[in-house]
Amino acid sequence: MAPKIIRDLSDSSGYWAAIWTICPMPDVHVICDAPVGCFNLVGTAVPDYTDAIPHIENLTPATMTEQEVGGKGTSEKVRWTYENLRDSGALEGKRLIVVSTAESEMIGADHTKLVETFQPGTTFYYSNSLSEDEWTGRDRVLRWLWENYGARGGELGASDVLQPSVSDPQARTVNIIGPTYGCFNAPSDLEELKRLIQGAGGTINLVYPYEAKLADTPRLAGAQVNVLLSKEFGQGLATALGQETLAAPFGMHETTAFIRRLGELFGTQEQAEAFIAHEKKTTLRAVWDLWKGPQSDWFPTSSVGIVAGQSYAEGLARYLGEELGMPIAFVGARPLRPGDPDNETVRQMLHKRAPAFVFGSINEKIYLSEAGARFTNFIPAAFPGPVVRRSVGTPFVGYRGAVHLVQEIVNRLYETLFNFLPVDGAYAKNGAGGPPAGPPQPNAPGNLPWQPAAQALLDAALEKLPYIPRISASREFQMKAENLARTQGIAEVTVEIAEAALKQ
Repeated sequence: MAPKIIRDLSDSSGYWAAIWTICPMPDVHVICDAPVGCFNLVGTAVPDYTDAIPHIENLTPATMTEQEVGGKGTSEKVRWTYENLRDSGALEGKRLIVVSTAESEMIGADHTKLVETFQPGTTFYYSNSLSEDEWTGRDRVLRWLWENYGARGGELGASDVLQPSVSDPQARTVNIIGPTYGCFNAPSDLEELKRLIQGAGGTINLVYPYEAKLADTPRLAGAQVNVLLSKEFGQGLATALGQETLAAPFGMHETTAFIRRLGELFGTQEQAEAFIAHEKKTTLRAVWDLWKGPQSDWFPTSSVGIVAGQSYAEGLARYLGEELGMPIAFVGARPLRPGDPDNETVRQMLHKRAPAFVFGSINEKIYLSEAGARFTNFIPAAFPGPVVRRSVGTPFVGYRGAVHLVQEIVNRLYETLFNFLPVDGAYAKNGAGGPPAGPPQPNAPGNLPWQPAAQALLDAALEKLPYIPRISASREFQMKAENLARTQGIAEVTVEIAEAALKQ
């Protein structure tokens, strides 16, 4: 049986997950048992073109080389790195965590005993980078942080100067669990979640780990409710904490139910209902005006393909498909669920017939480019890929997310139509610098007869296009074919002429 080839990995590893989960907390310093090059990718390169973070400052590599891999082991390099950080003052007021990498795990490096000789409270985290993807890794490291720095009340040794505080469990407080580095659109979705929670009458206890310190970890126990930013990870920590757990909502109906449930849990039903009523008159007015305005016919005729993390894949399918009535061509979650299309299957589908919209990662954008699907609108909805999501103004969740998505879709459809605006062929050939050199040549479609086989070729090509641009695309293709026929002195459009026009 031939081995299955995995095309274009969509996920990073458990090591990346550990770094991106731990390092947002400013009172931590991480030594990664890694070569400099591998450190650079996770510590500098990728976060810069996703989270706009030029350099993760509280991360230092142990500078593994061929000597260590060849049999010497990495303990000496880890100790040397620790001593340099200690002597430079970089560890003052911070907890040190040593994290394994794929490279150190391949040679069996385990520094559990070594870190006991470092400053008090230092721990070793085995990232299981060779076996875990980033979603499993994030979930496990969040549980590990709670077990090591939260469940035991933060008692990390006599020299611990980072005293935790526990909030009042009856204060209508909420933990938001999950925002990390490398988590698509986390800043925007987080801001919208905060707004919804406060609108329902709650207060934020802790945003973990994105806006927390390691010393804050015990405070997780003091909230009344947990809200998961992503279904892909965080449930393990929420289960360990024991409070009621909700997921970030997508679309109008789900967001309304989310606010009402918080109102029930807090005993603030009247405030929650007043907030919902106000949002319908203000924030959500734009959804109604666009969905039921002159653009209303576009939604049921514009198909959508979705490849994203589980929360986005499921949430977008519910909102765009069930609430807005857009035909869903396919949905694929990452990591894969049973029945989800893998990257090669998605690639084949996009090559065969691309929908009007594709929400996805750089992988799907590449597949669309391969297919020449220039009439499909690509909207970033997942990493990997060079797309910055640091702004707080582009949420996908909540009421504002519902508005942002509808606005994005309508603007992309306007752009599609703009690309087919008729232009004077003679002016287009001569550029924008002045009038044509001679009288314009007739180029209106339909002036030349078409061979039946050539017409069938055109019809088949148009059938693959999204519905809205077909008429304009038909006109453009006909103009190209007939002008090409005239140029060659042919009195009708042949199959060869049609094929040449479609390739232009």
